[in-house]
Amino acid sequence: MLPNKNKMKQTTVFLSGLLAVGLGMCPERAEAQAPASLEGGYRLVWSEEFDKPGKPDPACWTYEEGFVRNNEWQWYQPQNAVVSDDGTLVITARNEVRPNPLYEEGTKDWRKKRKQIECTSASVITRGRKEFLYGRFLIRARIPAARGSWPAIWLLGSKKDYGWPSCGEIDIMEFYPKNGVRSILANACWGDDRGGSVWDDAVVPFTHFTAKDSLWATRFHEWRMDWDKDFIRLYLDDELLNEIDLSRTVNGKHGRNENPFRKPMYLLLNLAMGSSGGKVDADAMPMRYEIDYVRVYQKP
Repeated sequence: MLPNKNKMKQTTVFLSGLLAVGLGMCPERAEAQAPASLEGGYRLVWSEEFDKPGKPDPACWTYEEGFVRNNEWQWYQPQNAVVSDDGTLVITARNEVRPNPLYEEGTKDWRKKRKQIECTSASVITRGRKEFLYGRFLIRARIPAARGSWPAIWLLGSKKDYGWPSCGEIDIMEFYPKNGVRSILANACWGDDRGGSVWDDAVVPFTHFTAKDSLWATRFHEWRMDWDKDFIRLYLDDELLNEIDLSRTVNGKHGRNENPFRKPMYLLLNLAMGSSGGKVDADAMPMRYEIDYVRVYQKP
């Protein structure tokens, strides 16, 4: 979700070297709904079932705001993310025209040269609330598949020590056109010696999924990441999309030759519009991105 590829995307719990870090008391209230354990020795350490209507739990979630990255069309604002009565987080992209409060005449900054906001959406993140190191991540969601949408499930490392891409990025899911073909992507990114980005990405044409189920876009699906000190494996409905060997994901000198995927990272759920998502289908607005749950398991 960061540039160079048109992409940029606490209670402390120690489990024998595996780590889930929190800075607030995010309630782990969903064990009655989420299985407490999974095959392979995984134990539930945190889940968000979105079972309380209204705003996402502020102990777990915060927001990105404004024009954030990639020259995207949308202005991010908290009010476009709402937990519905049926127990899903709904992120809505809608046409909404008003003056851009950042506008400056004559500037080259893309965030400031737009006179108006024309589209709003939301990016809901756990930065400052929850960070994770290793585990099995399960996210059940229904994505908007109309032209111009760019939904994502992703993680970033802290940029305090060094910025992107050396902080590390994991894209559990992205949906946008690649070389003109609508695709599901599963990626990881880190830094090189020159401050640029190195990618391990998988690009699967959307038709790979719709050929099996013509109603694929109308249904919820489960994205999964299995992450340990050696590999990141990214799945969609139990189909392996990408396997990333962490012996290769070492930053260059700008990232102090460290491996960003052996440090905690925070989670982002967002619906971008335009930019890599392509020209927006005006007839499909507003667009809805729905997340049923987020569950994190780790091995003791």
